Amino acid sequence: MAFRSVILGAPASGKGTISSRIVKAFGLEHIASGDRLRINIKENTPLGNTAKSYIEKGLLVPDDVMVNFISKELQQLKKNTWLLDGFPRTVSQAEALWSVQKLDVVLNLVVPFNIIVDRVKGRWVHLPSGRVYNTDFNAPKVPGKDDITGEDLIQRKDDNPEIVLKRLEQYENLTRPVINFYKNKGILKEFEGKSSDEIWPKVKSVLLNYLPEQKS
Repeated sequence: MAFRSVILGAPASGKGTISSRIVKAFGLEHIASGDRLRINIKENTPLGNTAKSYIEKGLLVPDDVMVNFISKELQQLKKNTWLLDGFPRTVSQAEALWSVQKLDVVLNLVVPFNIIVDRVKGRWVHLPSGRVYNTDFNAPKVPGKDDITGEDLIQRKDDNPEIVLKRLEQYENLTRPVINFYKNKGILKEFEGKSSDEIWPKVKSVLLNYLPEQKS
């Protein structure tokens, strides 16, 4: 069956954690645009170099670059059941995606900004997979190592309170119109909470209306 979804939420709102639980529970393909971009930057691909030139100036990667990038990523998927994380971030991107892929549901995580600023201090990421850990509530089994591969975890340079607050303000300004875009399409589901453990049961309950749960 085909199932196409997008997860929205401010930086450090728990999108990575919720996405990993969705993948485990329902078997969706997961594309985290930010992590895929960072891999391209690390590998010095043409896309990575283009993205880096904007990011280093504190600018967003242009819509046309992101749309082409995500389109190619979707074309490489083996199945048509997927979850997009970190895209779209602008109405232009949302319209471009909608023109080629109609979505089934859009999940929006609503977490208070003060909770997010505190949360980023303990966040660690396994870059190749996008798995996210937090030393306060979702710690890796071995400090600094990914549970599954044993590879090193990293702390993102932009995970400090001052930069996070700036990103939150930028997110609010840019993404509110995207949220309204999907609300007008009638496919937006919002989930309020202070932690991923609080939000996850609500997300799972909604997705069970669309997808069968994977057998463990």
